[in-house]
Amino acid sequence: MFQLGKTIVSEDIIEKDFVCNLSACKGACCIDGDAGAPLDKAEAKILESIYPKVKPFLRKEGIEAIEKQGTSIVTPLGDLETPLIDGADCAYVIFDENKTALCGIEEAYNQGEVDWKKPVSCHLYPIRVKNYTEFSAVNYDKWEICDDACTLGKELQVPIYKFVKEALIRKFGEDWYLELESIAKEKFSK
Repeated sequence: MFQLGKTIVSEDIIEKDFVCNLSACKGACCIDGDAGAPLDKAEAKILESIYPKVKPFLRKEGIEAIEKQGTSIVTPLGDLETPLIDGADCAYVIFDENKTALCGIEEAYNQGEVDWKKPVSCHLYPIRVKNYTEFSAVNYDKWEICDDACTLGKELQVPIYKFVKEALIRKFGEDWYLELESIAKEKFSK
């Protein structure tokens, strides 16, 4: 772990390799597990406002879940998340012709219907950020469904922080990312 501004960063994000391998995992991170994507308050408001433009891209089951639960939910612990379909798939998940899970929000973004790509927690994956009073913890979320992504990342020699560069800049800013890059270069030049 090392400190970078108001973040405590796991060294795993500069030491471990990762490149999503959707042909192998079929987007399992969007359909496995028992929780929706973490959101902050601003993102929950964005989801609410863009829902009418995202809705045409969603599956019937997703629309039903959102219209029953809302565009975001509050967990028993008070956290905000995307709603789920029957406790499994994210309500915003769609599938391509190969049955690979994709994000309906991102599809609306790619089609120019909205100007918000998707929740930053999804964009950052496999990095998870936990906010505390004085700092944010930036950690690698190791999950066996991503073993193929780790293998591909190692083969291509792409560390996690480079794979999620755009998302890290979106979350923490370009100066933060450049400092992270500098720390990574220093660590590997020894």
